[in-house]
Amino acid sequence: MHGFGVHASMWTMRWDQAGAEKAIAAATHYDVDFIEIPLLNPPGIDAAHSRKLLERNNLRAVCSLGLPESAWASVRPDAAIRYLEIAIDKTADMGALALSGVIFGGIGERTGQPPNDEEYDSIARVLGAAAKHAKKRGIELGVEAINRYESHLINTGAKAAWMVEKVGADNVFVHLDTYHMNIEEKGAANGILAARTHLKYIHLSESDRGTPGTGNVAWDEVYGALAAIGFKGGMAMESFINMPPEISYGLSVWRPVAKDEADVMENGLPFLRSKAQQYGLIP
Repeated sequence: MHGFGVHASMWTMRWDQAGAEKAIAAATHYDVDFIEIPLLNPPGIDAAHSRKLLERNNLRAVCSLGLPESAWASVRPDAAIRYLEIAIDKTADMGALALSGVIFGGIGERTGQPPNDEEYDSIARVLGAAAKHAKKRGIELGVEAINRYESHLINTGAKAAWMVEKVGADNVFVHLDTYHMNIEEKGAANGILAARTHLKYIHLSESDRGTPGTGNVAWDEVYGALAAIGFKGGMAMESFINMPPEISYGLSVWRPVAKDEADVMENGLPFLRSKAQQYGLIP
């Protein structure tokens, strides 16, 4: 899992046959190394169809999700394990390399209280069981730190690294996101340095989730820190343009965050690639 990719949210969040065909064709057009596939409904995905498309276009893939409330790991661990096993199987059947994201809970999961040991123990049990199943299928699992408004559980690179170490499985890694880091870290480099040896994946997202290079993310600090730790993982541009209502609600995306798809792909993508090349992270 390495190189430069794009989250399929640029084109679709519904990974049905039509959505898969549209997103994979677009990703191939922009010559990225991989595409990130959202698993909003793992059981309903036609994995064989997606696999054929990916192989035909010589495109690698990573999958991602947030758990539904019925399977939040902190309070419903057995349901979470079952849900993740289905998602892992779909990921493997598609030929993707990893399943990442908020695999420990849901977007919008907050109790109004600080997280407690019981919640973290439940999450670690779920991720440990999921990691064993993923190992059998040749899949890695990523734990994404997200901001306090979307979850009370894992908000920083340091906390994500702590959870990865608590789980203790060699196929579980840290996934960071510059949008969330811009809110939670005391400087973007701190989150990257804290995750260091566990960091294998990062979302490159602007401070308003719009066109990279037009907001407040400290991109030189981000790329400089990645270069400093010798980062060799995957970098995925993530910008939300085509959001179904349920996702817009969860992410609080109430207004257009970019002019249009062309603005993001023709300005934001080259900006991020140029920075990655400048810091020696891609050829």
